[in-house]
Amino acid sequence: MSALQIVPEPYEGKMSPILGHLTGDDVNEIGRRLDAIRDEVLADRGEEDAAYIRRLIRIHRYLEVSGRLTLLASILPPAWLTGTTLLSLAKIIENMELGHNIMHGQWDWMRDPEIHSTTWEWDNVATSQDWKMTHNSMHHTWTNVIGRDEDVGYGRLRVTKDQDWEPEHLFQVATNLLLMTFFEYGISMYDSAVNSESISHDGLDSRKKAIAKAWHKIKPQAFKDYIAFPLLSGISAPTTFTANFTANVVRNMWTHTVIFCGHFPDEVQYFTEDQVEGESKGDWYIRQMMGSANIEGSKLFHTMTGNLSHQIEHHLFPDLPSNRYSEIAPQVREICDEYDLPYTTGRLSKQNFEVWRKLAILSLPNDVIDKLGL
Repeated sequence: MSALQIVPEPYEGKMSPILGHLTGDDVNEIGRRLDAIRDEVLADRGEEDAAYIRRLIRIHRYLEVSGRLTLLASILPPAWLTGTTLLSLAKIIENMELGHNIMHGQWDWMRDPEIHSTTWEWDNVATSQDWKMTHNSMHHTWTNVIGRDEDVGYGRLRVTKDQDWEPEHLFQVATNLLLMTFFEYGISMYDSAVNSESISHDGLDSRKKAIAKAWHKIKPQAFKDYIAFPLLSGISAPTTFTANFTANVVRNMWTHTVIFCGHFPDEVQYFTEDQVEGESKGDWYIRQMMGSANIEGSKLFHTMTGNLSHQIEHHLFPDLPSNRYSEIAPQVREICDEYDLPYTTGRLSKQNFEVWRKLAILSLPNDVIDKLGL
């Protein structure tokens, strides 16, 4: 060996059982290259990006107004079907591409007070304040770290064998079906409960505080969809009520499916608190890539998911404009391929099947799973 030859230092981080094929220099280089991708997009943001989000806001408003007006005649089946479809699409776009991404601060650079993370309140029973605390601050910081990321199973579902098994998990497939149908209410209670527990110092029951806090947002939402708009429909009030309920359920089921397919397919990995202690920027980036999954589809499909079908890129760069994720995805995948890191992706049907299969298997105790060879 030449005296001038430098032997790469082995990776000595606490995730070495997972990343043993990398060196410390590899991890640092991965972090540097991903930083460079982020910096390039930040420097390139401009009018084209602003036009994108403003166009989506106009489309959302057109769909909602058209749907609401059509439902004035919802006593007629064709009007009910058309109005419900338009309203469902409007709610999906507002929830996914607008609410979620605006509240991530992706568009704060525009300095538009109407499209800003501090002012946007979405069409959802979960408050923006609670959601930003549990999602932005906790989930995106501690992605898939058992004990720190409360989004791993949302406190009810067992999605990895590393989570303790409880008898209630026997019914988690049914629980998840219920959660999917009323997802916004589940998230509202989950967000309120997590945040109430974190700030409760007066001995009051945090769950009661969570219910009271959630109810404060649920009341105006329920009044709007289930009282005000049906009454405005006159003779069509009952059918408008069912249309609004259906649109909310469609939005809930779509949102739930996209989120679960981005977080819980088979190849997604989970971590312990010990593994992430003292992690470097490169370690953090790698954890985001290993703890997320993409969903393949068309441009329209990506828009309807709020570009969360690019979940890996979103977890790497949660504050970059969502319309840029498809642009940088090939660069991220190239880095993963070069360093033999997983880049989990697949069609919606594949990811969704894996999620539900995992929930069914993990409803059983680990010793039963092992005996059955599952």
